[in-house]
Amino acid sequence: MDMLLAQHLLNWLVQGSILALVALGFSLLFGVLNVIHFSHGDVSIVGPFVALAVMQYLLVEILPHTWASALILAAAVAIFATGCLGVALDWLVIRRFRTAPAMMALVATVALGAVIRELIRMLYPQGSNPQPFPELMSAQFEIEGLSVPISTLFMFAVSVLMVAGLYVIMHRTPLGMRIRAVAQDRDIARLMGIHPNRIFAATFFIASAVGAIGGIFYASSAGLVRFDFGIQLGLIGFSAAVIGGLGSMHGAIIGSLVLAGIDTLAQATLADGAAYRLVFAFLLVILVLVLRPSGLFGKPVFEKV
Repeated sequence: MDMLLAQHLLNWLVQGSILALVALGFSLLFGVLNVIHFSHGDVSIVGPFVALAVMQYLLVEILPHTWASALILAAAVAIFATGCLGVALDWLVIRRFRTAPAMMALVATVALGAVIRELIRMLYPQGSNPQPFPELMSAQFEIEGLSVPISTLFMFAVSVLMVAGLYVIMHRTPLGMRIRAVAQDRDIARLMGIHPNRIFAATFFIASAVGAIGGIFYASSAGLVRFDFGIQLGLIGFSAAVIGGLGSMHGAIIGSLVLAGIDTLAQATLADGAAYRLVFAFLLVILVLVLRPSGLFGKPVFEKV
C-alpha cells in the first residue's frame, strides 16, 4: 500500500510539473497583455513535433550513433523555435487585437489554434497519425522496492528550475522590471522609455519556450504525440491558471498541483477513474469560478461603468 501511495505521489508531482509549465505561460501572457491566448496549448505541442523532426535529421545525417546527444540538441532547438513561433504569432495576429474587445481576441486565438493543428497535419510527415516520442531517460533506480524512473525526477527538477528561473527574471532583472511596468500601465511605461512591443515579444518568447518544455515532457510521459494534443493540454493548463488566478505565477503553480492532485486521486480511487478524471477536474474549475471568480490568488478587477 505504501508503494502504491508513493507511486501516486510521483505521478502527481510529474503531472503537476508539466501543467505548471503550461499554466505559467497562460498567466504570464494574461498578466502582461490582458489577453487569454487560447492557442497556447497548440503552440506548446509544436515543441515535441519540432524535436522529433530535428532528432530524426540528426540521427540520420549528423549524429547516427549518439542518440542522447541528438535528443538534447533537438529539444534545445525545439524550445528556441517554439519561442520564436510565439513571437511570430504575436506579430502576425495577436497584436492586432490588443485594443480590441476581449471576445475578439479570444475567438482569434481559438481560430489560431485550429490553424496550428492543421499545419502540423499538413507539414509533418503522416501528421494525422500519433507519433511515438522517446522517453527522455530510460534508466531507473529503486528505493526500498519502488522503481523510480530517472525521467520522472528529471522532469520535476527541470520544472522547479524553470519556475525559479522565471521568478528571478521577473523580480531580479531589468527585463522583468520592464515586463511588470508594461503589465501595470503601458502608457506610463512608454513615457519611461520602455517599448511595449519589444516587451510583448520577449513575453511571448518566454511563455512559448516554457510551454514547449511542458509539451515535450507531456509527449515523453505519454510515449507519443498527436497533432490535437494541444487542445487537452491547453484546456487543462488554462484551467490550472484559472484556479490559481490568471496573472498570478504562484497561483498557476498551486492550481496545477491541485488539478494534478484531483486527477491522480480520481485514477487511484475510482474503478474507471482514468475515464472520468477530467470530469472532476473541470467540476473543480466551475466550483472555483462560482465561489471565487478571480481564482485562489487572483486579484479582483473593478471597472467603472
